[in-house]
Amino acid sequence: MEATSKIYIAGHMGMVGSAISRKLRHQGFTNIIGRTLEELDLTSQQAVADFFEAEKPEYIVLAAAKVGGILANDTYRAQFIYENLMIEANIIHQAYLHGVKKLLFLGSSCIYPKNAPQPLKEEYLLTGELEQTNEPYAIAKIAGIKLCESYYRQYGCNFISVMPTNLYGPNDNYNLETSHVLPAIIRKMHLAQCLETANWEGIRTDLDKRPIEGINGNSTEVEILNILKKYGISLNPDNLSASSVTRHASRVTLTLWGTGQVFREFLHVDDMASACVKILEELNTEDLITRHASRVTRHASPITAFINIGTGEDQTIAEIASLVRSITGYTGDIRWDNSKPDGTLKKLLDVSMLKELNWSPHYSLHDGILSVYKQYIDSKRS
Repeated sequence: MEATSKIYIAGHMGMVGSAISRKLRHQGFTNIIGRTLEELDLTSQQAVADFFEAEKPEYIVLAAAKVGGILANDTYRAQFIYENLMIEANIIHQAYLHGVKKLLFLGSSCIYPKNAPQPLKEEYLLTGELEQTNEPYAIAKIAGIKLCESYYRQYGCNFISVMPTNLYGPNDNYNLETSHVLPAIIRKMHLAQCLETANWEGIRTDLDKRPIEGINGNSTEVEILNILKKYGISLNPDNLSASSVTRHASRVTLTLWGTGQVFREFLHVDDMASACVKILEELNTEDLITRHASRVTRHASPITAFINIGTGEDQTIAEIASLVRSITGYTGDIRWDNSKPDGTLKKLLDVSMLKELNWSPHYSLHDGILSVYKQYIDSKRS
């Protein structure tokens, strides 16, 4: 890519797209374009066709997607599969029609079978059943991978895919109804810490920035306590008045979903962006297929044009919650609601191909979460 190459980032306002945009600009690329949801409906075939005809991008990063955690994935199943399929199909087809030089499609580690061997190698795709809570989203992402591979096989398009592990970082989604597990834990832990220290200014500031089901900083104390309790943040005992809360572990209980014993791998989104830009600059579809062909088993797809992005390390959700506890300063009880789904037991990515590119993450999990939490606190004051 040249410094002046026109690069279209679909989803440039989201956590992933904005991180890749920052990284590209930092490396000297000056002709980066994007459109907001209001400016361009990516589920509309005609709107996307008109955009490509007008702008004629040379390179594309397809980071736009409808995303969410276990609750959102399981609740809005039709929306997750429909919207993601439409976005992928429209952009990838127009990229072919307009001769785009390279396209990078962002997938997700949920594409792998729920019982696949660990760590997850690229060749394990389509070798077993998916985890049911996010099956529609996973199927849409698998379709995106296969679209890229198919356009290469039929037309020779230089379209490749990357499968990031669980991401966190600036511009993350902290909406407790739709967020992924780490931002949800960070926000809940922050609110629980405010409650146990009777920091009502902190609670109201948080709710003003991101209301929960219509409850904001102007709501009554009772309304706020009720909505916090609904999302697992409660006074102990329930009849304790908020004004009497002091900094003692017995005063507040934080209840989190699941058993806490499933394993997850997390990567700071800025590290993910650095890996994506490296792949954009150094790998083509043919390169990926050649690399895979040298290592696949007889069970693997003959054409595999994607690469995992992760750290190669994981921890239990309980261990991660303990880490967030130490960073936020929350000292109250943590309980686990095992009536709620855990999701896949373990989905650690094999990142051996990525390591061959001499790439490694900059952030440790502790430093990454600390950085994110500081940003979260600062955003409460803006």
